Amino acid sequence: MRIFLAGHNGMVGSAILRKLVATGEHDVITATHASLDLTDQASVRSFVWAKRPDLVIIAAAKVGGILANDTRPADFIQDNLMIASNLIHEAHAAGVQRLIQLGSSCIYPRDTPQPIPESALMTGPLEPTNEPYALAKIAAIKLCESYNRQYGRDYRSLMPTNLYGPGDNFHENHAHVLPSLLRRYDDAARSAQRSVTIWGTGAPRREFLHVDDLADAVLFTMGLSKERYEAATKPMQSHLNIGTGKDISILALAHMVADLTGFRQKTNTDPSKPDGTPRKLLDTSVMQGLGWAPKISLREGLAQTYDWYCAMQDTGQEMRAS
Repeated sequence: MRIFLAGHNGMVGSAILRKLVATGEHDVITATHASLDLTDQASVRSFVWAKRPDLVIIAAAKVGGILANDTRPADFIQDNLMIASNLIHEAHAAGVQRLIQLGSSCIYPRDTPQPIPESALMTGPLEPTNEPYALAKIAAIKLCESYNRQYGRDYRSLMPTNLYGPGDNFHENHAHVLPSLLRRYDDAARSAQRSVTIWGTGAPRREFLHVDDLADAVLFTMGLSKERYEAATKPMQSHLNIGTGKDISILALAHMVADLTGFRQKTNTDPSKPDGTPRKLLDTSVMQGLGWAPKISLREGLAQTYDWYCAMQDTGQEMRAS
């Protein structure tokens, strides 16, 4: 197939690109942000019509941690709405029958039964700190549903849990929780700090998926027939959860990272800072039933990611901002 992979330079996109190239089966089309602004409808229209891919994979998004989402809500909802709307609509307009778009587990209500099934979507209020981003991702799901219902397209949505791995964003102000912890504890170990203070109480529980496992899930989903995908995602042919089925408290994660980086001093919590959603654990039984499961354990994945981070530090490369 001719596949247009949007967002190939990001952590998720680069992992998918590695998997696609490794198969040797596809013609993969990419474009840098400098050559294609995904928030510009006219540019996206021209590009998609010129390339006419058989499949579009949307791995592009504006992402960030709790601080970035809480302080830049307009940026997160605007950019992500435009990326989804432009790519999904222009793919349809150009006659592209197949599309896979990637979302996030933050689409689910803040307080919902755990583990979270796909049917929990839109059953309660969202977590306020990342509501704008979540709404944009929900809109993308509904765009895919709507084009499938009205035009018979085969547009699929995958909702991964918290992702990490090589290529992650380790910027001190914009990183998600896991790369933020890796950076802070590495800095603390290198500078012989006496303590590290983490945001919140440390009690919230999170699930983490290595980005290479997500890439594997994307290729697995590509291989599903339309009939099989629709049967698995009834009644709305909506979306599939991608995760490990295991979670860990933020405080326990902090201790794991401290051990990995060689930091042997004290870890403090700061309850004055927001915790975010109390728990996010995805119900991945549908994907498991289809025959997919992750392969990389959290400890193994953390060690691999830390090795990559240290290598980047040693070469003086920037730990990019969102």
